[in-house]
Amino acid sequence: MLNKVSKVVLIGTGAVGASYAFALLNQGIPGQLVLIDMNKDKSEGDAMDLNHGLPFAPARMKIWYGDYSDCKDADIVVITAGAAQKPGETRLDLVEKNTKIMKNIVEQVMESGFNGIFIVASNPVDILTYATWKFSGLPKERVIGSGTILDTARLRYLLGHYFNVDARNVHAYIIGEHGDTELPVWSSAGIGTIPIFDWLRKSSDYKIDDLNKIFVDARDAAYQIIEKKGATYYGIAMALVRLTKAILHDEHSILTVSTYLDGEYGHENVFIGVPAIVTRNGISDVIKMELDATEKKKFNHSVEVLKETMNNSSISLT
Repeated sequence: MLNKVSKVVLIGTGAVGASYAFALLNQGIPGQLVLIDMNKDKSEGDAMDLNHGLPFAPARMKIWYGDYSDCKDADIVVITAGAAQKPGETRLDLVEKNTKIMKNIVEQVMESGFNGIFIVASNPVDILTYATWKFSGLPKERVIGSGTILDTARLRYLLGHYFNVDARNVHAYIIGEHGDTELPVWSSAGIGTIPIFDWLRKSSDYKIDDLNKIFVDARDAAYQIIEKKGATYYGIAMALVRLTKAILHDEHSILTVSTYLDGEYGHENVFIGVPAIVTRNGISDVIKMELDATEKKKFNHSVEVLKETMNNSSISLT
């Protein structure tokens, strides 16, 4: 299967989608990349522009603008389309308008005969991933949201900066809703092989109160970026490429994605950000972290907020 030419279809060539496509090209991930957008001129222009970079790319790739019929034999369909988060607006504020957009997109994708894996990046990502699962009828393990993969990366970057170590050697997770109720799992966090609270003891310059500030900065980073430049797209694009690579290369990597809980952490019938094993067939297993009492309470609250938002909205998931 790994020798088959991989095909990714991107739906939505706005700032996030275009950045994702550019990052895919730079890393030479899929063999084929198809761009779809309501604005056909935009997607055609992006395809032309990306193709002109192929002589400098690390691998051959066929890139073109297309339509939903191209989804039929795609390995992955990535959805970044939807209304963008505005300054002062939370991700949950986008529920109703983006669910309607998602329903229209998913129905057209499935009409093509698509039988691959969905990656959902549109916000609110946990609810829209759940909606994609319902609208598509695909098995739950083949519908994956970007979840807290970027939040986790932001946390690791900030911790790496604080402790002056490579962020890739920071092992810390943010779980829960991709939004205001997410939480850091400090009880399992570490740098290299050393628990993070032991790192704090290395120097009097390190303060335990700083950890909470670092988390808040990671959680609220999107608000700050949106206020300064209107949207976030580079970080999430890199996160989506990482997820795409994990799937296409059958890596069995552990990433904090939005996936379906079926009893894990004491919850079910919800998509939410938790560490999960990502394979060529989608999610093979949900990693059940040992949470302390405070973390359990916060995670339960995050689940409740997501479920209440879906229950209190007028969206129909049938």
